[in-house]
Parts: sequence; structure tokens; C-alpha cells
Amino acid sequence: MRFVTDEKTSEEYEKFLQSHERCNFQQSILWAKVKSNWKNEIVLAEDQSGKIIGSLSILVRKIPIFGYIMYSSRGPVCDIHDEKVLKQLLEGAKQIAKKYQAIVLKIEPDIESKDIKFREIVEKLGFKIKDNAKNFREEIQPRYVFRLNIKDKTEDEIFAKFHSKTRYNIRLAMKKGVIVKEGTKEDLKDFHKIMIETGARDGFIIRSLEYFEKMYDNLAPEHMKLLMAYYDGKPISGVIPIMYGNKTWYLYGASSNEHRNLMPNYLLQWEMIKIAIARKDDIYDLRGVSGVVDENHPQYGLYRFKKGFGAEFTEFIGEIYIPFKPMTYNLYKFSEKAFRQLRGLKAKLKNKKRQA
Repeated sequence: MRFVTDEKTSEEYEKFLQSHERCNFQQSILWAKVKSNWKNEIVLAEDQSGKIIGSLSILVRKIPIFGYIMYSSRGPVCDIHDEKVLKQLLEGAKQIAKKYQAIVLKIEPDIESKDIKFREIVEKLGFKIKDNAKNFREEIQPRYVFRLNIKDKTEDEIFAKFHSKTRYNIRLAMKKGVIVKEGTKEDLKDFHKIMIETGARDGFIIRSLEYFEKMYDNLAPEHMKLLMAYYDGKPISGVIPIMYGNKTWYLYGASSNEHRNLMPNYLLQWEMIKIAIARKDDIYDLRGVSGVVDENHPQYGLYRFKKGFGAEFTEFIGEIYIPFKPMTYNLYKFSEKAFRQLRGLKAKLKNKKRQA
């Protein structure tokens, strides 16, 4: 076991990560730079020859009063059923915890909930599993997503598997004159204006323009694109896909209140899927939906929209964690829940003011 400590090891790590079937952009050094308000520590598991066989990128941050927390989004990257590799990674994580006197290690893997073997291994290693979340605000990363298997498939094969209404809406957008163009960093301003409009309509918290510009500076053009939909020369919708390793993710989307009847969001999804197919990706990830599949649920429309692209509804295991200081961590959890509720209330009030 070792750590990423210099440029040479960083290059070795990125090469391993991007070539691994379980790779995820949120485990990359580039993503850690976007999250630069956190410190980044990367643990590497290795075989007897020193070759990397597993990794875990951890973000570390000091929380006032409570101390440091450690968080890994969509790690580890390895053979998830190899207990020896997972043990190496955990040993490295414990060294980092000792270095910072951290109160907890939290990991949100992209491992399916039904993977019993992985559950057994991590519980044996001392992890606890929090897998009862249903809604977006209960975890940092979405526990329920739609994933589209595009490996070795053509555009025609993928398009034919869409729901008939989805195909109709894509064709409608093109017929009505919706044009999709790849945007520049400057176009993020238009995207962000539409994002504010979307947040006010749907009641969610908006990232700052500076955050999206930081993403662009670190990830574009190889790993990030901005696609904007126009009607009569006016931007009406936009999306940000992330391309990394063998996958493409639909990370952010925004749509104006105007011209929604022209179905630009359907066309934008199709354009992102075509990018993923051209890259010869294995997976196109439409990202999160609520775990409450009920027509009366406020987010059911999002579920129906993503389901229409023929993707598979996927449930991840949720959060696995080791509390190094259990009492302090329990107090932190209580305060975190209260903070999220307060932040949600502030966002609603802020959105109402914007609409006024």
C-alpha cells in the first residue's frame, strides 16, 4: 500500500483509473481540484511487483467544532470482491484518519445494493452500511440512478430502444427548429442564468457561476462539455456531460420556463448519448432520481423522463462508513441534518425572492 505523493505517482494513478472498468470521474485528481476547498489524499493498493491494483481517492475537510471528516465519492476502484485489496485501501485510509485525527470515513460507492458479497466484506472490515435513503437530500450522491448500457451498440440500436414518446419528442424538437451547439466557457453565463430559473421552478440549490467555471478550467474540453439548445437564436436549455474512462455522465441540466413545449431536454439527452456512443463508452449515466417510484411523488416526472431513454433503474448500496470517534460523529450527524434542513429553507426563500 502507498499514497499518491508526486507527479510521477499522479500520472501512474490517472492511467490506472481511466483504464479500469470501475473508473469514476469523482475519483480523479482533476475532480479533486474542482473540490479544492477539501484536501485530497489518494490511497493505492498494489501487488507484489508494485503495480497498482486498487485505489481510493479521499477528500478531507475540517468541520468547525467537530474536526476533520473524510469522504470518498464513488470509490473504491478495484476488484470489489477482493478482500485483500479492500483491506489495503482501508489500512491506508486509517493512516490518513490518524494524520488528521478524523472523526469518520464516509464512502458512497457505485456498487449495487444487491451485491451481497461486497456487503459481507465491508462489514467484516468494520464498515457500517446506511442504505435506507430514498430522496436526494438524504445523501451527497444519488443512491438511485438510471444507467444506459451502450457498449458495442450503434445509434440506431440505442434509439430504437427508447420509449415511443421519447423518440417522438426528440424528433419534435428537431422539427420545430431547436438547434444544439457546443458552448464555450463564456456560454456558462447563459447556462447559469437558466440554471437559476430551473432552481426557482423546481426548488433546489444552485451552484455559483464560479463553480461551473472552475469545472470548465479543470475538465474541459477532454472531460467536460457544455451543450446549449437554442430556439430562434435564444438559449432555452443546457446540459453538462462529463466524459471519463469508459463512461459519460449527465451531470447538470437547466431549462428555461419558455419553450418547454419544444422538448429541448429530450434532444439534449440524445446529443449526449451520441457523444458517449462516439467515444465507444460502456455506460451512459443519466444520474439521479428519487427512490420513491410513485406517480404522486413530486419527482416522478424526472423518473419518467429518464426511464424513457431505455436505461436501467439502478439502486446503489448507499453510504458505508467507519466512525473513528463515534460520539463526536453522532453529534456531527445531528448538526448536519439540521444544517441541510436550514439550507433547504433558505434556498426556497431565496428562490421565491428571485421569482418576485
